[in-house]
Amino acid sequence: MRVISQSAKKKRKRLIMDFIFIVVLIAFDQFTKYLAVFRLKDKPAFKIWDGVLELNYLENKGAAFGMLQNQGGFFIFVAVIVLGVIAYILYKTPNDGKYTPLHVLLSLIAAGAVGNMIDRIRLDYVVDFIYIILINFPIFNVADMYVSFSTVILVLALLFYYKERKIYMKILITGSNGMLANAIKEELKEEELICTDVQELDITNSE
Repeated sequence: MRVISQSAKKKRKRLIMDFIFIVVLIAFDQFTKYLAVFRLKDKPAFKIWDGVLELNYLENKGAAFGMLQNQGGFFIFVAVIVLGVIAYILYKTPNDGKYTPLHVLLSLIAAGAVGNMIDRIRLDYVVDFIYIILINFPIFNVADMYVSFSTVILVLALLFYYKERKIYMKILITGSNGMLANAIKEELKEEELICTDVQELDITNSE
């Protein structure tokens, strides 16, 4: 009982840290958008690096980088689904330190989704203002950066850093039952992985 209690406290602390991190990221995104409205709206673009990068105000009614215009309701629905999946994965993720990057990346994605969702609910459009002139890249914002960069890094992490990713995803998708626990333990033995990750997910053998 004592071990379970300590594990629960550790998981609770991790989730609280995730929540605080997400709130800080959202606050920063919203602050940059406030500055964009205050400093850039109805004004000439602000050049940071001539011919390369500038700040240019845009009201975007589409997805990230201006795609799929006038689909606000759909994007809000998708954002809610994504947030639900992220919350579930964060809750199920083991407390082992090697999963810290996963917590950080998922928190960045969640913050980006919420940041743009706030704009869509409050304004019916998303405030974009970062424009890479050099490659004529669509104007974007900080929340887009959260989602895009963290998604790319997450894919790379799943491919090269988390070697047990297939087993881990089985746990997340299928849930807890005795047969699955036994199958996972066998796979972990074959791949010479530590079994504590499975135990921390509270998977028990229901014979």
